[in-house]
Amino acid sequence: MIWSTIATWEFSLQGVSAAADMLLKGGRALDAVEEAAIYTENDPSVNTVGYGGIPNIEGEIELDAAIMDGYDLSIGAVAAVKGYKNPICIAHKVLTETPHNILVGRGAEEFAAKMGFEKTILLTEEVSKIWHKKKEDLKAGKNSIIGHDTIGIVALDSKANMASGTSTSGSGLKYKGRVGDSPLVGSGFYVDNSVGGATATGLGEDIMKCCTCFYAVELMRQGYHPKEAAEIAVKRTHTRIYEKTGKVGNMALVCADNKGNFGGAANHKGFTYAAASYKCKPEIYEVEP
Repeated sequence: MIWSTIATWEFSLQGVSAAADMLLKGGRALDAVEEAAIYTENDPSVNTVGYGGIPNIEGEIELDAAIMDGYDLSIGAVAAVKGYKNPICIAHKVLTETPHNILVGRGAEEFAAKMGFEKTILLTEEVSKIWHKKKEDLKAGKNSIIGHDTIGIVALDSKANMASGTSTSGSGLKYKGRVGDSPLVGSGFYVDNSVGGATATGLGEDIMKCCTCFYAVELMRQGYHPKEAAEIAVKRTHTRIYEKTGKVGNMALVCADNKGNFGGAANHKGFTYAAASYKCKPEIYEVEP
């Protein structure tokens, strides 16, 4: 029975472990992706995803999330959602309960309420202190943009179906209504049962310029191993943007194919991911740029 799951950053390990357990028992890739994201969304110690995320410049936490089914390429995504802890669950409902791919802002929030999701306070005392400190830094002319560590997940289930998903609170002190790559198909995520899937983390404004995840999947379609595909896709996006602007933000990818292989790449030091498969238990891997 071949299965696998991979997710960005060390903080995804608990979610990957839960997803692995689900897949080991024959669960669906879509449900495994959602399960992995929920663990991180609910963790207040992760200030770049869900509950406890860093607010925008006006002190409001706006969340983005997406989920994609590799079987029929169906998509559900939400952006700039306020007051709901688990945007990945709302995104999943967009996929299954609407004729649309993306709902944003107030429309997404009204849809969430209609689906029975309960509003909650997302701001924690610790994050509020960080936000006030960064606001002071901003007034003093210091760099105030913080955090863009999206959780991105790819899963393969025992029936050879695949799924990918993302969840993030985006860059701290971002403009109100700012949306990064995470809920944008082809940029922050992509998956196709016939090949594999990819998800991204990092500076969304740069990642989306080259449709990085779609490109990584197409590289796997050409026969590249997921690790090679991630490395080539990151290098291409990095090089292309640097050639034009002379600077480029941090970015990283995780990829998995439909054979149970996985890998990751980054253009900076310190990127980690968690993964598990029918061949290995859940563990953390560190990427060399």
